[in-house]
Amino acid sequence: MLYPLQVSATRATQTALVASLRLGPPKARQTTVDVPGDKSISHRALLLSAVADGTTVVINPNRGADVMATLNALRRVGVRVSKRGDTFIVAGSHTLHDSQAPIDCGNSGTTMRLLMGLLAGRVNAKLDGDASLRRRPMERVAAPLRAMGANIKTSRRGKPPVTLQHAGKPLRGITYELPVASAQVKSALLLAGLQASGRTTLICRDQTRDHTERMLKLMGAAITVGSRRILLRPSALRSPARLYVPGDFSAAFYLMAAAAVMPGSQLRLRMVGVNVTRSAALDVLKAMGARVHITNRRERSGEPTADVVIKGGAPLRGVTVDKSLVPNLIDEIPALCAVAAAAKGAFRVCGAAELKLKESNRIATTVALLKSFVVDARSLPDGIIVRGGRSLHAPRSVATHGDHRIGMAAAILATAARAPIVIEDAQCIATSFPGFAGIWRETFG
Repeated sequence: MLYPLQVSATRATQTALVASLRLGPPKARQTTVDVPGDKSISHRALLLSAVADGTTVVINPNRGADVMATLNALRRVGVRVSKRGDTFIVAGSHTLHDSQAPIDCGNSGTTMRLLMGLLAGRVNAKLDGDASLRRRPMERVAAPLRAMGANIKTSRRGKPPVTLQHAGKPLRGITYELPVASAQVKSALLLAGLQASGRTTLICRDQTRDHTERMLKLMGAAITVGSRRILLRPSALRSPARLYVPGDFSAAFYLMAAAAVMPGSQLRLRMVGVNVTRSAALDVLKAMGARVHITNRRERSGEPTADVVIKGGAPLRGVTVDKSLVPNLIDEIPALCAVAAAAKGAFRVCGAAELKLKESNRIATTVALLKSFVVDARSLPDGIIVRGGRSLHAPRSVATHGDHRIGMAAAILATAARAPIVIEDAQCIATSFPGFAGIWRETFG
């Protein structure tokens, strides 16, 4: 149960609600679980359906706060989106409207960055968000959009709010090499490239999530995807009529990690997305000794899905994560560090400086969380070292620092310690994993 607590505000005009999530001592169970729809795919399904010909029924979308921020933002620019049962229904339109008031992107960097690409050259709008989002860099998207002819401004130091003004002329395609491995930057430029004159060419040194490319192909875009190069010509998208969203791998992985450190547990996660640009963490978990089995593979709406079975109790060992894998497991690093706390030997991940730019400085907050469980952990300039194998001692409570991944990693550590835990500020978990508390209790409570 979530217990709302009233907290006094530092300003007279501001109040805040903090929710404490209380999890009891974990129990080993054998069970089957369905996780919410994939957050990354849900964002893209809404955005691309919004500018496609026809009406799209998005099946099994993620209903967390981040995706709802995207849905509400699209409504603000004139897109008709309705919710019916377990679906979103999006009426595509080529005509988007100016937003007279700022568009609230909440805590969602994906919402803001992808909207920058979709709205650039189309409308006048101002994109803003909460205090956490206002600390995140937006120039990495704004700068290449300016090169395409967009009139776009960020605030001081390249942070939100972001202002877009319709320049009155079409964007132009460019050739651009991404300086950082970022699916959000890549996707924003592809969204802008749909309506740009000429060809947009993106050069990607490292592989990143390819959900946007897959969905563009599904909707008939003139796109060619190579190992390091993506070519996109101006394209009118066609609705696929029905678009299925698989279970969110990143959400599922936090359950997988907890099962791996819980002897006697057996967990089957149904219809989870197993796109290779997302599932590198599963390979690392196997390398650490976890017993993992994948079955019932199939493809739906251009995305591979499968059932994933995890059996707990196998001896676990620390590993060094190859830097080339980091872009495809960046969201799962706190979970892997929590598993490493229960493993023998050293676990090391480098090349993950991007963690500092998440909802929190996720290097610092992950290390602080581990140390609160008396784990030998140390931060690196671009990563983390965890030396596991010692007994874990759970604190009475932990803070999330407003970061959903930190909250879920705390639940894994409490499972490894066989202890109850109180997770403060736990409402942030709903940004990516709506219904987390209930599913966790059904699985380990």
